[in-house]
Amino acid sequence: MFKKLFATALLSFSAAAFAVPFGSQSVLVVEDDTGKILLEKNADRVAPIASLTKLMTAMVVLDARQDLDELIEIDRSDVDTFKHSSSRVPVGALISRRDVLQLALMSSDNRAAHALARTYPGGLAGFKVAVRQKIAALGMTQTVIEEPTGLSPHNRSTAGDLVKMATASARYPEITRMSTESKDLININGREVEYRNTNRLVGAKGWDIGLSKTGYIQEAGRCLIMNIKAGGKNATLVLLNAGASSARILDALNIRRFISGDEPVSMAKASNRAPRYKAASSRARIKASAGGPRIKATAGKAKVKAVKKRSKAKVEPKRRKK
Repeated sequence: MFKKLFATALLSFSAAAFAVPFGSQSVLVVEDDTGKILLEKNADRVAPIASLTKLMTAMVVLDARQDLDELIEIDRSDVDTFKHSSSRVPVGALISRRDVLQLALMSSDNRAAHALARTYPGGLAGFKVAVRQKIAALGMTQTVIEEPTGLSPHNRSTAGDLVKMATASARYPEITRMSTESKDLININGREVEYRNTNRLVGAKGWDIGLSKTGYIQEAGRCLIMNIKAGGKNATLVLLNAGASSARILDALNIRRFISGDEPVSMAKASNRAPRYKAASSRARIKASAGGPRIKATAGKAKVKAVKKRSKAKVEPKRRKK
């Protein structure tokens, strides 16, 4: 009996020793093979889910078995007049449904997601009915999705429900493939245009990602769904309402380290060292706020460097020749 109590106390101590305050307001990490909850924080809190919605949009569209090679014309009604979000997909462009789906999942394009719902059998009304049926079929009792993009803060769910959505999404080969491509060339009006994944961890050194979707609107904060392999385990993680992209990435990094049995990285340590995190397949640079970590994604090997402040050079005014 005493040995059991000691073992329990030791496990509790180990978990506490790892504990790092998450930057995300809701966190849930579940081991895929066993369904065991590995980490949890406010998993039952209902919150806006932003573009995580697009995983549901993709599932419903694929369930309808529409022709993925059919050309869809991007309509003026697909333009976001609510949040006025930007898009590189021009009105009038003819794009295959397959590529439109890719744009919605990989680049989180809102015009693409809306076009998928608009061209669904029965239009937007038929799409909404199908979404409600899918939500019920997956047992997502705390979820409401009113539109296909995630721009509406009324699209709400919990981390617990979203693990169910992620698990279901991972069964679709198209979703797993499209959501985990770091970049792709899409034919737009006869011209090849490069689009990149909104998740800079996709393709990064040390990351084995099987499903990915980011999300952001002001009401939802920074959100993330990923399926990852670490320490010989497959796990699904959901992060909701992180205050910044750097906080979301740090949470994901610490979750991977926890699964692998490594020590966590705190924001304070990251801020002191000001590390650069380099991804393998992307060039975008993400800067953390208030002296936090600078996360740089490039095509090179991952390196952690301390960033020194550059002193300003004194410039002497040139003297005119007399």
